[in-house]
Amino acid sequence: MQYRQTPQGILIEDAGEFDLAQTLDCGQCFRWEPVGENAYQGIAMGRCLLVARQEAGVLLKGCTWEEFNTLWRPYFDLDRDYARIRRRLGRGDPIMRQACAYAPGLRLLRQEPFEALCSFILSQNNRIPRIKAIISRLCALLGEPLEPLESLPNTPGAYAFPTPQRLAGASVEELSPLRCGYRAAYLLDAAQQVAGGRLDLAKTAALPLEDARRRLMEIKGVGNKVADCVLLYGMHRLDAFPMDVWIKRAMAHLYPGETAERFGPYAGIAQQYLFHYSRMHPGIFTGAEPA
Repeated sequence: MQYRQTPQGILIEDAGEFDLAQTLDCGQCFRWEPVGENAYQGIAMGRCLLVARQEAGVLLKGCTWEEFNTLWRPYFDLDRDYARIRRRLGRGDPIMRQACAYAPGLRLLRQEPFEALCSFILSQNNRIPRIKAIISRLCALLGEPLEPLESLPNTPGAYAFPTPQRLAGASVEELSPLRCGYRAAYLLDAAQQVAGGRLDLAKTAALPLEDARRRLMEIKGVGNKVADCVLLYGMHRLDAFPMDVWIKRAMAHLYPGETAERFGPYAGIAQQYLFHYSRMHPGIFTGAEPA
């Protein structure tokens, strides 16, 4: 990929390895919404951004050259060679080769760890539209207001994600407008641990995988799946392999008796290809579609 500044924003050229829908609508993030054709507006790291597919590439509107290089270029993981990773994952594995070929423009986002922690706590036993709605209400309730680039559909303005300190100071009763039920207590425990210094997310991210998972699971309501989601999506631990319903079915049906270790150091990227492919091809579990 190549990058250049234009009057409209930052243009990513040769962006065939960056597909907006595959990256932003695959279940790894919850604050991006389509706005028109081939465009998304989202909020991350306290910034609003519009990304749009154009004939010349992908345009990032709403950031300076400095913000692109320090924030958005790492956020979209643009410097990683995903083609090489797909070749490695697909070597001798026709199932994974097919899953990778289905979504060659999918990238793993480098999300803010505290936001990912809270988001995946809220994701438990929830569907993506409802998760997005709860997070939107949380940000409107406790986040700092931002100036949106365009109107976001079905959201009350644009807000940054709340800081750990702001969320930790709330009560279960104050969170009742979120309509997140029992998850409110889990959110508060996570925020209070981070704000109070009992949980250092940066240090946790650097621990061996099993130790990091165990530390996250000390938070009320955080089990294996949520911990691995935080590790993969919030801490960019590419060796983490979240096991949700889709992945459990995919592993049982396509890789019986196998574990995440078969995918090596890029297990998390393999998980994302498998998740997206199996979710879009449920017939593989009934024999209606070839695996």
